[in-house]
Order: sequence, then structure tokens, then C-alpha cells
Amino acid sequence: IRKAADYIRNELAAAGLKPLGTEAGSFDHTFEFTGGVELVKKDNRMILRGHTGEDHTFELDKDFRPLAFSANGEIEGEVIFAGYGLTKPGKLGVGYNSYGDLNVKDKIVMVLRYVPEDISVDRRQELNRYAGLRYKALIARNNGAKALLIVTGPNSPNSGKLASLSFDTSMAGAGLPVISISGEMGNSLVQFYGKSLKELQTSLDKENPHAVHGLSLPGIVLNIKTHIKRIRKKDNNIVAVLPPAGQASAGSETEYVMLGAHYDHLGRGETGGFRIKGEEGMIHNGADDNASGVSTLLEMAAQLAERRQSHPQEFQRGVIFSFWSGEELGLIGSDRYAAKPTVDLKQVVAYLNFDMVGRLRENKLTLQGVGSSSVWKKLIERRNVLAGFDLTLQQDPYLPTDTTSFYPKGIPVLAWFTGSHEEYHRPADDPDTLNYEGIERVTRFASNMVRDLTKGVERPDYVKVEKSTKGGNRDAIRVYLGTIPNYASEDVNGVLLSGVRGGAPADKAGLKAGDIIVRFAGKDIANIYDYTYALNAVKVGKPVEIEVMRKGKRIKLTVTPVSQR
Repeated sequence: IRKAADYIRNELAAAGLKPLGTEAGSFDHTFEFTGGVELVKKDNRMILRGHTGEDHTFELDKDFRPLAFSANGEIEGEVIFAGYGLTKPGKLGVGYNSYGDLNVKDKIVMVLRYVPEDISVDRRQELNRYAGLRYKALIARNNGAKALLIVTGPNSPNSGKLASLSFDTSMAGAGLPVISISGEMGNSLVQFYGKSLKELQTSLDKENPHAVHGLSLPGIVLNIKTHIKRIRKKDNNIVAVLPPAGQASAGSETEYVMLGAHYDHLGRGETGGFRIKGEEGMIHNGADDNASGVSTLLEMAAQLAERRQSHPQEFQRGVIFSFWSGEELGLIGSDRYAAKPTVDLKQVVAYLNFDMVGRLRENKLTLQGVGSSSVWKKLIERRNVLAGFDLTLQQDPYLPTDTTSFYPKGIPVLAWFTGSHEEYHRPADDPDTLNYEGIERVTRFASNMVRDLTKGVERPDYVKVEKSTKGGNRDAIRVYLGTIPNYASEDVNGVLLSGVRGGAPADKAGLKAGDIIVRFAGKDIANIYDYTYALNAVKVGKPVEIEVMRKGKRIKLTVTPVSQR
């Protein structure tokens, strides 16, 4: 990525654009982010208190390993076995409750990983929704547990092995220590009561209603300390400006059209890749996602800089060219820029995004976010007379790309997209798969639209878009509130909102951008996962209480969920 950044800077300088980074004379907008986690080796411990007269110390990375979303802390308590640690609402045969009559308050809960092994495919699919490690941690926490131990049983895949530390890009903590333990360690804890993990798991695997879901282990006391360190890293967005005619640099009163494309990719697919068998560890070059968008922006920079010299009257507004890093980790770069911009965002009249524009097929081009301003449709149609694309215009501005960092700030957005494909987020996304003539046509079309915006015509209006009537195929949640979480936020206890959709239940309830959701439907919310699980548990049309932190004050509101579809 350093070579890519150097290339972009050199191309911008060659085109005659001015730096617009954090420091004067620099193209770099520098930001910090959490780039991973590591165990503080000397500060993690697991000790079995003298059940047999002597303490026994377990070994880190052999017997136990805290998970990336574990809370840091030091605790001591009795252990209680809670089966698979599953909770699914419903009657017998439909629902599932590992906790039942167990009282796990202030206990250290040990559960099996995954779901029962000897069940039907359909039943497995049902229970898998509730079997994520984060969800099991949430359920344990909601039941009052002070820590969660997870063991892979002898009947399961990867029997007895520790789960990986698995860096979680959201970095949201679980609110309690969550620790993977080995099968050997798990077995050593239950054998004091004449049991084995094999026996306990086998009794649960056929969903026998008479099987013992839980087992109290009085006298089995563990002393636990967990310490996971976040690895802080620095990276750079690259930002340049083509000032309006007659200006040598950016000005405080100037209006701008902002263009953006992310220049990061997936590396070797460690985070975000599809991990198809045989493709593990292979470089993901990201030709379409998103070298295509970067090359489009660089070509537009050269074209528009040249046009400004020959037709200065067309450049009453300036153009900002922004190249984002950290998009694949959760829109981190653009989010950091929106929080600390190098130009007041009130001066930005529109944000245009280019992400995956290299695979034009059958002349089909999609423009997304058209509903964010009433001017877009007319402007697009006028320029497409010459461009001649078979256009799909999508109204919804809430997109899984960098537009999401700017639309909630009151900026109209528009995103160019030539569609997904089999090579998306795979090593096969290589240069030989691109349609270069198509990229050139997209670039010319977009460049002409940018010139329409720089001519100083009336500023595009901002339209607060309601929920799409077609629903969102990215959303598997049954109910809908219209909240827009900020997925790039760090060190927030709760869910920070970037905004709310106009006319949505959250909007009607009074939620606002900047609110932090800390409690919903009677459940404490520590992170986006807690919020998602809580949303899935509420009913359409039934008002629920939601609590938010707003400017340091805790506020209670009532929101009525509606159907997602």
C-alpha cells in the first residue's frame, strides 16, 4: 500500500494538483486506527485454586487463550458448565435454553463451541444463528456471568483445539473476559465430579430433552487475568485539490465538489476475503476493488486540471480528490476524514464515489444514491445522452462504501458501480479481468458531470432519504428502526450513530447523529453485536424503550419498530 500511495502522490503532483493533507504542503491526511490485537504474554493467567490441595497454573496458548473481543480484567469465581451456551426463543423442540434453571450470576461459565452435532441440517441452520462466539458471550453476560470459557468438544470439528485470537475489525469488546480453553483443560475441570466432556457432549448432541444442560461445579475455583493489547497503527488518506479558477490554493469561502475512491485492498485475505479452499494466503490484488476507482480518479484529475487551464470559466468551484485507506476494514479512512477534515465540510456541495467501476458488462452502469439530491436524475440523464449507458438508478444513499461517511453530514452523494462478480474479494480480481474501454467511458461520463457541478450553478439540494421501499438485501434483521451505526468508531461503550434515516422510526423517536445507544429493549448495549441481537428479539409494532447518551446525558426514548420488508 505504500507503493500505491507513492504512485498516487506522484500522479497528483504531475497533474498540477495542490496538496490538501493534514500538514501544509503534504498530500497525506494522517489518522490512527486499531490494526490488530496481541496478547500481553506476562499479563494473562489461569489458575485452578487448590481443589486438590495445590494451585495449578494453566499455560497460555496451550491450555487457554483469550479471544480478541475479550474484556481485560482480573476475576476469581466458581465454574459452572452450561452445555452449548445457546438460547433460542420458542417452545420445546423449537426453542433452546442451555441456561434453564441454572443460576450463573457471578460465576465463570464454561460452554461447548458450535451447536449439537447429531441434529438435522435444518435444525443446525436454525441454531447456528445463535451459536456465534460473540452471541454466546452476550447471553452469558446477560445471565450475570463474570467470564466465559469456550471449549471445542470431542465430538466437534477441531476437537479440543483452541480458537484463534481472531482480530475483529469492529474492536467492540464483549463486556466480560471470553477465553478459549483446550479440551484437555475442559475435561480436567469436569472430571472432579466424575464426568467427562465426551459424556456431557454426547448426552446433548441428540437434543435429548432429559439430558443435563448444566452442571454446577462447586469448589472448582479459577483465578483469571486477561490482558489484550490493541495495536495502534497510523495510515494516510491522500487528499489533493484543484482550486477554482483564479485561486492558487484552497480557500475558506470556496465551494468544492469532492471525489473519492479507496486505494486499500485485502492483502492476502486475512480480513474480509472469502477464504475459499485453495486460495488461502494468496495476494488479493483488487484490480476492480479498487484499482479501477483509483485510476478513474487519477485520470479525472489530469483531465480536469488540463480543462481548467483551457476553460477557466467552468471552474467556479474547486475539486477535491480523496483517496481513502482503511475502507476494507470498515470505512476507517473516510470516517476519520469526515471527523477531522482539511476543508470545512459545509464547503463541500457533493461527494462522488468510485468503487468497483472496472467490470462494465453489457453496457450496464449503476449509479447509487440518486435520491440524496433532486438534481441528480436530470443531470445524469442529460450527460448520458452522449455517454449512452444502460443505466440503473438506485435511490438509496445508504451504501456499503465511503459515501456513508459523508451523506449523514448533510452532503448529497452519488456512487458509480459496474456491478459485482465472482472474483469479488478473491485473488482472481486481477487486471486481466477488467474492461479498460469501459473504465475510460465511465471516466469521461463522470468527468463531464463534475464539470457541470464546478460551473457554479445552484448548489445541489440535500434530501434526507427514507427507507427504501424495496428493503435492503444486506440486512438480515426482521425489524427496522432506521439507525445508521458508525462502524469505524473506537473506544465507545455502546453504538455510536452516524445518523438516522429520514422518516424512519428512529427519526420519529427523536434519535440523532452522535447519539450512543447504551440500552435497548431492556438489554445493555456494549457494541454493535449486542444491538443487532437485541433488534432481532423485538416485535414489529410493539413500542420499546431505548436509552442513549447525548452530550454526556443519558436520555430515554420510545421507538416503535416496523417490518424490515
